[in-house]
Amino acid sequence: MKRALVLAGGGVAGIAWELGVLHGIQETDPKLADQLLAADLLLGTSAGATVAAQIAGGTSLAELYAAQLNEASAEIEVDLDLADLMARFIAATTAATSLTDLRQRVGTLALATETVEESVRRTAIAARLPVATWADRALLIPAIDAETGEMTVFTRDSGVGLVDAVAASCAVPGVWPPVTINGRRYYDGGIPSATNTDLATGQDRILILSPSLPGTPAPWGSLDEEINQLKPAQVQVVHADADSAAAFGPNPLSPTTRGPAARAGRVVGSANAERISRFWNAA
Repeated sequence: MKRALVLAGGGVAGIAWELGVLHGIQETDPKLADQLLAADLLLGTSAGATVAAQIAGGTSLAELYAAQLNEASAEIEVDLDLADLMARFIAATTAATSLTDLRQRVGTLALATETVEESVRRTAIAARLPVATWADRALLIPAIDAETGEMTVFTRDSGVGLVDAVAASCAVPGVWPPVTINGRRYYDGGIPSATNTDLATGQDRILILSPSLPGTPAPWGSLDEEINQLKPAQVQVVHADADSAAAFGPNPLSPTTRGPAARAGRVVGSANAERISRFWNAA
């Protein structure tokens, strides 16, 4: 039985929330937390790429969680109007004729947006990772080539540094600079899917942590459709609840969301531990 832990995108708030969920599970059922951390496959997209890299590196959940409660961090504050950003995405992609074309159009937007320097953003990403080298295990980090619209899935065998891979997957188009790797420019792997669950094909049991309310409409695609395509794999999703959504606020990229989102995630993790255990360990 092969098992995968899938960590979705969701900004700085999503990172804190997912770590909170895992910490809450650990406090309630330490054995289950160990099992989740030892999953055969870790798949992290955007914010989830940060969490996947953090837990793959072996840093304790308690330490990772505590860091989210620390008001001091290297995160960069950004004034984000999420509704405006989504409107820009939709306007840029309305005439897209294929998934690759859609991603390419978003890439054009990303490349044209004035942002902080790449080096400044990379420093912030590096500060998130207590261990900056790839672990010797299956860890997938997707990002999109801004010029071609093609997805690249970075692994320990890609010849790319872990910090650069995570930075690329976390490079929200229209907000952060695309990341230069081997002469190519890459942006957030969460376009159009915040989870990229298709990359978990071949796993028998898949747990998804998604920092979004159940039924939240997405501009493209559908998580339910993605899950349906994974059959006969068994899939379970842990969504955010109303308190979590309130903690995320209108700007999930703001560092000020870290503490509230982590605490809300901790409650969700504890509340769902028994359900997750039954799923993860079912015969």
